[in-house]
Amino acid sequence: MAVTALAYRPFGRETWRDPFTLYQRLRDEDPVHRSPMGTWVLTRFDDVFRAARDTATFSSAQGLTFLNEREELALAPTMVMMDPPGHTHYRRLANRGFTPRQVAELEPEVRAFVRRRLRELRAQGTGDFVSVLARPLPSWVVAHYLGVPEEDRYRFESWTQSIVQANAKGVVMGAGPALAELYGYFTELIDRRRSEPGDDLVSVLIQADGEGAGIGLEGILGYAFVMIAGGNDTTTGLLAGAAELLTAYPDQRRRLLGDRGLIPNAVEEFLRLTSPVQGLCRVATRDVVVGGTTISRGERVLLCYGSANRDPREFGTDAEEADVGRHIERLVTFSSGAHFCLGAAAARLQGRVVLEELLAECPRFAVDAGAGVFADGAFTRRYESLPVTADAG
Repeated sequence: MAVTALAYRPFGRETWRDPFTLYQRLRDEDPVHRSPMGTWVLTRFDDVFRAARDTATFSSAQGLTFLNEREELALAPTMVMMDPPGHTHYRRLANRGFTPRQVAELEPEVRAFVRRRLRELRAQGTGDFVSVLARPLPSWVVAHYLGVPEEDRYRFESWTQSIVQANAKGVVMGAGPALAELYGYFTELIDRRRSEPGDDLVSVLIQADGEGAGIGLEGILGYAFVMIAGGNDTTTGLLAGAAELLTAYPDQRRRLLGDRGLIPNAVEEFLRLTSPVQGLCRVATRDVVVGGTTISRGERVLLCYGSANRDPREFGTDAEEADVGRHIERLVTFSSGAHFCLGAAAARLQGRVVLEELLAECPRFAVDAGAGVFADGAFTRRYESLPVTADAG
């Protein structure tokens, strides 16, 4: 039987169903892989983890996709396209909007939202898990953090989906009219928040700017874009992926039904296995040796989080399997180091609440992964639709 040539090519709608077979081969046979398009691909956990934390060597300043995004953005580079020390300043400001108190205070509203959606699903019997819950919940949470009034959130969700789809393909400006409308809306919202501040990130940034932070209108708009592009499809990927895993591993579902105290740990395990952002790129700022291979200055490097999170060298021989009791010390689902995901705590909150309420409201639910459709895009692995039955018996 012929062995398929080992070559990484960007995944997409038709190939996201199983990137894991290739990841395994790359980890074992060519962990520092030169892809046909010239990008280096790191697939082992230790290599990815170290590179993510070494911002001096692996820079984000030229963007996180396979292209130089500085040449495509209409606005100034956003926080995710900065390296320390500049990144540190902007990150510190953004952290003011994501304090533990603010995340904790969101839980009752998140729980009410999830419970309402699940009860609607239970009444209907069947539906699409993504449109019922996995997509609207993250959009609602992002809108909340940005201070979008309730009456405007239907417009916000429409813009969000257009931007998320374009961003997933690595072509930010492909969102076209939605991007222009969104920036126009937030320009007006920023003006409103100057006189009517709230407890949201936009108000926090306006206050910081007034104290001399030097953000300006463009900077605040950039923060809004980062929140929308980074806080939606990733959490959608986690939530739908968790539903798939609970369907595929009924023994693990039974463990959670018998011991709800395992749910927070199950969220970590599902974050590991789903890794919604499967990888992001950096650019080497100097010649660097990784695993005995030299990566030259200026070359683009893909940090393959989806592979690293299934590396048996880090997670044991059963790394490809779900174990809600697994002891996990390190993950790269949210990257690591300076670029650790700003919304990680909010994503974990949504994951925990959804698992708790899903098992309470629909303990015998099932999703049909085979009939599910993956969204297009080379970096984020998430379902665009996923059929669900509320009570599969």
